[in-house]
Amino acid sequence: MACARLSGDGAAKQEVRTFATTTSGLLALADWLESLGVQHVAMEATGVYWKPVWHVLEGHFVLVLANAAHVKNVPGRKTDVNDAMWLADLLAHGLIRASFVPPAAVQELRTLTRTRKQFVRERGSHAQRIEKILEDANLKLSSVITDILGKSGRAVLKAIIDGETDPQALVGRIGRVKAARAELLEALRGRITAHHRFMLKLHLDHIETLDKAIAHIEQEVGLGLEPFRQAAKLLSTMPGLSSVSAHVVVAEIGIDMSRFATPGHLLSWACLCPRNDESAGKRRSTRLRRGGKWLKTTLVQAAWAAIKVKGSYLQAQFHRLRARRGAKKAIIGVAASMLTAAWHMLRNGTEWHELGAAHFDRADATKTANRLIRRLQQIGYKVEATPA
Repeated sequence: MACARLSGDGAAKQEVRTFATTTSGLLALADWLESLGVQHVAMEATGVYWKPVWHVLEGHFVLVLANAAHVKNVPGRKTDVNDAMWLADLLAHGLIRASFVPPAAVQELRTLTRTRKQFVRERGSHAQRIEKILEDANLKLSSVITDILGKSGRAVLKAIIDGETDPQALVGRIGRVKAARAELLEALRGRITAHHRFMLKLHLDHIETLDKAIAHIEQEVGLGLEPFRQAAKLLSTMPGLSSVSAHVVVAEIGIDMSRFATPGHLLSWACLCPRNDESAGKRRSTRLRRGGKWLKTTLVQAAWAAIKVKGSYLQAQFHRLRARRGAKKAIIGVAASMLTAAWHMLRNGTEWHELGAAHFDRADATKTANRLIRRLQQIGYKVEATPA
């Protein structure tokens, strides 16, 4: 359903037409809009159904993608015709805030990184199912081998699938591990049935297929990352942000930071800042908004890795926030700081600059000294502070 708002002498006129969502129908939509002299087109973001319309109209009109939550009409007046007319009115009055739609190259890279993440999650799910099957057969393989899908673990699994049940023979498939031989023999003594072998083979074959698919995606990501390789290299200098995580950040936000006026705008878009929920002068909630799950989860994982770097600014920030707000709030704060730094690094083309763990003490030395003096006085010491 499309509504064209035509302004001229007197009141604006609206013309509504229905078009098919096939390619020929969308081309007819484009021709109709051009015949009316339309220059700006707004559409509502609904799943992936807006993308074919966007691809057909892109290059012919100034396109604006509207968040459905931002353009809701009065309840009880919901029809497709009313929705089209409402969007036309909002666009004419400049009341639609355009959603971020990255360039085609970034969209393709984003699709690859998201698919890779889905496959890695699926692979982990199958690994857990294999462990459940081994527990059902009373084989304690995971207690003696760190990775049951490593070289030794796969060798044991394939031997079990081939029908081997003798613990002595299974231990012979294991390389160097910390566990003693007697412990290995006891862990590999169980009750294996034909059903267990069938299920193990099913999951192991699926994991091998996923491994091949992930390898192919990695190659494609390497090719698609060519225009953005320098930006990804800059981001990977940040503590906790591996090359894979840097690829995800580039794929999610692109490299043109002019789309986000300030780092705060980027944090809000990524749903990494507290929501605004205030009534009668009281803040009712500081929970994060839902959304941005692909970028948010990657940054949180990277934040957990970053706080393990000793003597770093991010580790000091985590401990400083955790004392007041708890670990979960603190790790979100660290992730937000990493995304803020990424905004500056991509905009200025600079590498990570480490401020050090003493940054907060240097930022307000007087406040730090007063806090330490007050603490010493609380435990019974008389303190006289003399500046050095």
